[in-house]
Amino acid sequence: MGAGVREGKGMVRCLAFSLLTLLLSLSVVVTAHAEQFGDALDAYLRGDWGEASRIFKTLAEQGDADAQFNLGFLYVHGQGVPQDYAEAVKWYRRAAEQGKAAAQSNLGYMYNVGQGVPQDYAEAVTWYRKAAGQGHADAQYNLGVIYAEGVGVPRDYAEAVKWYRKAAEQGYANAQFYLAVSYDNGQGVPQDYAEAVKWYRKAAEQGFAMAQHNLGTMYHIGHGVPQDYAEAVRWYRRAAAQGDADAQFNLGFLYFHGQGVPQDHILAHMSFHLAASWFPATEEKRRERAVRNRDRVASEMTPEQIAEAQRLAREWQSMEEAR
Repeated sequence: MGAGVREGKGMVRCLAFSLLTLLLSLSVVVTAHAEQFGDALDAYLRGDWGEASRIFKTLAEQGDADAQFNLGFLYVHGQGVPQDYAEAVKWYRRAAEQGKAAAQSNLGYMYNVGQGVPQDYAEAVTWYRKAAGQGHADAQYNLGVIYAEGVGVPRDYAEAVKWYRKAAEQGYANAQFYLAVSYDNGQGVPQDYAEAVKWYRKAAEQGFAMAQHNLGTMYHIGHGVPQDYAEAVRWYRRAAAQGDADAQFNLGFLYFHGQGVPQDHILAHMSFHLAASWFPATEEKRRERAVRNRDRVASEMTPEQIAEAQRLAREWQSMEEAR
């Protein structure tokens, strides 16, 4: 059985767009209409979204950019108003045209994914760039994704790295992860495992599961750090606790071989069983690999041990479903 090491260059391609970000919080900037704006925020926080939307709409119609942004947010989520992406775009645009970076970023996202407007990558880039130029981390990260994917612009890994780095340096976990992947794979920068470990660690310490998995793998195979199976186990466990199938698979490998942990066929079987159940249908080969490894472990176990492994897997799954 070989270690289920990091996905290679395909990781960015298959995951980047699923991780595009939309700013999901209201603006709380004090505006010229501070008292009314505060009343709207208070209403929102106590769950009176209808009152919040009414006040924000009044302020938005008077040209308040923060209220326009927040009204767009409410239309995206259908809070206090019917969900209406086109209406959200209208208000994001008004705030964006006044230079509000968060609105520019979210308007770029709407064009990127085609919500409320026809999908238009070039227009997405235009708005992301405006927000990114103001230091907006969501936009910087999303602009990096755009360049890595080559949609709306020619693919340019060096440009992707540039924008990932700007967001990463602001503590943005998604960008830290993809900057690490860039160093890991040598895309847009010279391959540098130590630098990859540095950025994986920053994202992992923020709870980013894929970064925790990849940091575990760096310790597992000794890339950028001395090989350390116990440290690999530590990071795999953190990622597995968030439902990361690759991390759960790799834990099975380490339990089977007794690397970083005492050898334990029951926990190895449990880990491979969970990994097999967590891989989506689109990952059929990886799921089959987990099943094969589980069955190989089972061939060295008693029926009582297999029953215990299955019980532990059910218990883990129940805890996951209860979260």
